[in-house]
Amino acid sequence: MNENQYPVHGAGLGLRRTLLGPLSDQPPAQVDFMEVAPENWIGVGGHLGKRFRTFTERYDFVCHGLSLSLGGPSPLDEAFLHRLKRFLNEHDVRCYSEHLSYCSDDGHLYDLMPIPFTAEAVTYVADRIRRTQEILERRIAIENVSYYAAPGKEMDEITFINAVLEEADCDLLLDVNNIYVNSVNHGYDANEFLKALPVERIAYVHVAGHYNEDKDLIVDTHGADVIDPVWRMLESAYEHFGVIPTLLERDFNIPPLPELLGEVDIIVQLQEKWSQAHDDLAQHA
Repeated sequence: MNENQYPVHGAGLGLRRTLLGPLSDQPPAQVDFMEVAPENWIGVGGHLGKRFRTFTERYDFVCHGLSLSLGGPSPLDEAFLHRLKRFLNEHDVRCYSEHLSYCSDDGHLYDLMPIPFTAEAVTYVADRIRRTQEILERRIAIENVSYYAAPGKEMDEITFINAVLEEADCDLLLDVNNIYVNSVNHGYDANEFLKALPVERIAYVHVAGHYNEDKDLIVDTHGADVIDPVWRMLESAYEHFGVIPTLLERDFNIPPLPELLGEVDIIVQLQEKWSQAHDDLAQHA
């Protein structure tokens, strides 16, 4: 993708219900787009639905799903996909993404479980992604996820992700925090992993915080500030791929809005820095 092909631009912020009031009182100039989990808003009407509508009319929106369970054994929830399609169209949502994982079997597992890195799983999940895109009548993006075990592994993570992207012909939601987390937990080179991803499929980027359980075990929580090594991963992405729309994820322990926007400011600063760096490089080429 070139800059004009991205579904959104600039710096983004995940919209949580606790932020509705503060963001309405002080609309932040540095936020270009917002993201919600559609499961939290589909079918919501009344006063809350109207407040949400004021945000989707003011900002570009993307949606990041929680429950589709692309790698799960249960049949794809096509009834949900039809409700989702109406919601995405109603609010002019620019991009829909889901996790490259599964979260349900006979019931909801309330966690993101790793898909086995096997050729059979590539075919299985790619078929479900293609069916999802067929129903929604739009391309979707899949997110590289954090994982803590790799049962039945036949290939490495990067090979698996790239195979799914190719076979499903879908886009990538690049989570730089998850790359960093997995690189520590599974002992691989984060920058080499990053460079092996297909830039032409990246839709936008997630950056988030995590919890250090031990020196070689990090838990992905989205409940803390972004740490310096993850900011450096974001810079590596900008250096290697060019500046990409980037969203700050914060799901728990949400700080006061000014503190949260301070991290969005860092995204903006890094985007400006690397835009200038690429412009300078192009002028001297």
